[in-house]
Amino acid sequence: MDNKTKGIVATVASVILCGCPGLFFCIFGAFTASGNMPFNTELNGVSNSGTLPPTAGFVLICLSLIFIAIPIVVGFFTLRTKPAAAPDNNQPLPPAS
Repeated sequence: MDNKTKGIVATVASVILCGCPGLFFCIFGAFTASGNMPFNTELNGVSNSGTLPPTAGFVLICLSLIFIAIPIVVGFFTLRTKPAAAPDNNQPLPPAS
């Protein structure tokens, strides 16, 4: 398997494992940060309801930006073309005519 194929596989895997959850975190974080994310709990017959704090939404948005950046960075570093090697400057100069 050559390096380009490994790069494509790594990029696709990082998109599936990091990019998609990052997008879902971003959507969930936006709803939470806007204050529109209610919750209902019940434990031993006692029920409670409220909304998630907006701080949790902002944390999820920041976390999602990191998760979305991972496939971009992986794709950049694995699929970029490497620069050609610099010529060897230690060769003797030809005689002047």
